[in-house]
Amino acid sequence: MHTLDYFNARLEATISPMDYRKSTKANPDNYFLIDVRNGPTQVRDITIRGAAVIPEQDIKDRLHEIPKEKEIILYCWDVWCNTAAKVAKYLLEEGYKVRELTGGIAAWKEMGFPISTLDDENAINCGC
Repeated sequence: MHTLDYFNARLEATISPMDYRKSTKANPDNYFLIDVRNGPTQVRDITIRGAAVIPEQDIKDRLHEIPKEKEIILYCWDVWCNTAAKVAKYLLEEGYKVRELTGGIAAWKEMGFPISTLDDENAINCGC
């Protein structure tokens, strides 16, 4: 793979928090954001405002909740976490259009963008 091919593939597979916010402001109905982090609820009680919460281990059982007509944006903990990449691979194999939010929730919070707790009415609680 040439360097240019790598960067083209990377840009096709990811979206930055800033670009995601810009894109959803322009076309809010085109995207479906999913928090795919695993772990106890108390360590993942903060989520991006409006995100569906479907942990990686529940994706196969809850596939019916993910709309195929939207671009799916996945996120996990941070740049070192590969959970969103694993889920992206699976959803791509299932025919979804998918991108990973770069930097995960850590980058989102660092930018000061809107967050919710799982108890907020704006968050979609997975019940786990």
